[in-house]
Amino acid sequence: MKQVLKVTNVLSDSTRYYIYQYISKKHDDVTVQEVADEFHIHPNVARLHLTKLEDVNMLVSETKKTGKGGRPSRLYRLSQDVIQLQFPFRDYQLLSQIALDTLLSLGEAGNKALYETGKKFGKELLERHLLNAAMTEDELSFEEKANIAKEAFAAAGLSPEFEVNKTQKKFFYQVYNCPFKELAQNRAHVVCSMHGAIMKGIFETLFTDIELISNENMLTNCKSCDYQLHIH
Repeated sequence: MKQVLKVTNVLSDSTRYYIYQYISKKHDDVTVQEVADEFHIHPNVARLHLTKLEDVNMLVSETKKTGKGGRPSRLYRLSQDVIQLQFPFRDYQLLSQIALDTLLSLGEAGNKALYETGKKFGKELLERHLLNAAMTEDELSFEEKANIAKEAFAAAGLSPEFEVNKTQKKFFYQVYNCPFKELAQNRAHVVCSMHGAIMKGIFETLFTDIELISNENMLTNCKSCDYQLHIH
């Protein structure tokens, strides 16, 4: 409870909240000067905000030499710690672990059920976005389909970046946040497979025939999970 109060107190400052939001979307290290320039505040004020966010483990920092001489720069990035604010406390992560382990105890049938459930969830997530847009997939252009897929990814907490090649009908995209990262630490194969199924469910609702290829994975100390989507 004490940590929750500290976090809510830190985020009660609107500038500090928007700084954290900015860093979460940056997908890279930031400096004090960069934050100061972005928010039009003095570097000392920016440093104070960043320090307070670091004090509650929402950010981490390290000092690096710039190669240009002078003092080393302090770089800030998102912490890997999971921050949960719930009143009263509910441990959904534990429930997820129990449910996942129960499915895995069923062997191949459990793995298949997890994969199919992931695809169904992705399909339903995308259909909600189409409903909000009051459109069907047949009415969308290629670029509109790419944009609505990105919106669905963002709503699922994936923090995505998309690069679309309309001519070759390919997507290249990175996912900078995995909502299931803690579960995947000891169950990487099945959790990543389920996560991929969610993405397939999203894309298969928009496109008839697809191939999803996984490249880099943040569980192998990469910065992001990288994918290619080929549309046939």
